[in-house]
Amino acid sequence: MDLPILADSVRLADDGVHILDRRVFPARREWVRCATVEEVATAIEDMVTQSSGPYFAALWAMVLAAREAEHEPEPLAYLERAGERLIATRRTNNHLRKAVHAVLSTVDENDLVGSALAGARAGDERYRSRSRALGAFTADLLPANSSVLTHCWADLYLVELVAAARRAGKTLAFHCTETRPYLQGARLTAETLAELGVETTLITDGTGAAVLAAGRVDTLVTAADRVTMDGHVVNKIGTLGLAVAAHAYDVPFLAMVQAPDRLAPTAADVPIEYRAGAEVLTAAGVVHPGIRGHYPAFDVTPPRFVTTVVTDRGAFDPHALAGYYEEEP
Repeated sequence: MDLPILADSVRLADDGVHILDRRVFPARREWVRCATVEEVATAIEDMVTQSSGPYFAALWAMVLAAREAEHEPEPLAYLERAGERLIATRRTNNHLRKAVHAVLSTVDENDLVGSALAGARAGDERYRSRSRALGAFTADLLPANSSVLTHCWADLYLVELVAAARRAGKTLAFHCTETRPYLQGARLTAETLAELGVETTLITDGTGAAVLAAGRVDTLVTAADRVTMDGHVVNKIGTLGLAVAAHAYDVPFLAMVQAPDRLAPTAADVPIEYRAGAEVLTAAGVVHPGIRGHYPAFDVTPPRFVTTVVTDRGAFDPHALAGYYEEEP
């Protein structure tokens, strides 16, 4: 299966990090060149890339930081500050922290750029291999001819799920919510599934419960930006409503994440990002000064509405996630 373009949308080059601008995709395929760490951080904040995109952007940005640090009196301190800046761009998803750690943990001051590049490449391959395992475990849980409801853009998790299902001889069809206000489901998920040749139906965000009630889907499957050790699923705003509706209509909800976060014992340990309310108004074309916008970027689904958390080590009951780390070699 050929990979879709969004599976390789952040690239390192001699002149900087090149990021496919997801804000205008698929209408236009434009690449934003970031010559410095600060430009990468700003691109992440401005939603040039989302989902796993910031992870890869942070990996390659740390290589840029190593290039910059060669000219600094305290190169390791410079790298640490660069990492802190990148982590601060999006607080809810812990991918950025992992990307920065992947590079900082391998940096050798005697070969700053070379060691940073090796760490970034290892982090890239690790993320992709874990996504493949996650996709395979999720595919195992789906019926042979399955209709799936998904929300937002699950990125490599979704691509690897489709690939694994095909290897297993399973046929999947998807209903995708449009995912307001950035329309990641309409512009990224639906476009990529169609690119992969998967039967795809796009629905408005408000249609999810009706689709579940009508029995049009077998399973609700989403990615998770973070899963706490007590089983709370943190994901794009709107996931909670779909999970509650799925629970009401006895449709299983599978949340895909590479690993639960040991640094987040409970939902209270996950900072929820609130973006400017103007982003909601701008997307709607509303400009009246008397109208305010409210935009939490993520919501939290309690474990009672989650059937299974699927990880790169298999499927777990949301109340038994400690078992993930008991399997460590």
